[in-house]
Amino acid sequence: QVQLVESGGGLVQAGGSLRLSCAASGRMFSIKGMGWHRQAPGKQRELVAAITSGGTTNYADSVKGRFSISRDNAKNTVYLQMNSLKPEDTGVYYCYIIIGPLNYWGQGTQVTVSS
Repeated sequence: QVQLVESGGGLVQAGGSLRLSCAASGRMFSIKGMGWHRQAPGKQRELVAAITSGGTTNYADSVKGRFSISRDNAKNTVYLQMNSLKPEDTGVYYCYIIIGPLNYWGQGTQVTVSS
């Protein structure tokens, strides 16, 4: 079994920054990638950023240049540095990990950006 524990969400003013962390534990082998999705009120969950086991990153167009995803392989932890936050970045942020053919999800952390 795999567990993901997220931290770092909160309330921030527009233009501010937050750093999300997601630590994975359990049967950590054949990790293919990790990343973050978010779900805003009344909207579908969307990919925010992803990083493969080889370090290749991918970002949603709406966050390019403002967000940065990184990994600490030794700690099985993925980070999302969010700068220049906008009210439209508000939502619940979920981390995920791909191990073999399976995806595992965290419980989500709330990010609220006030205008």
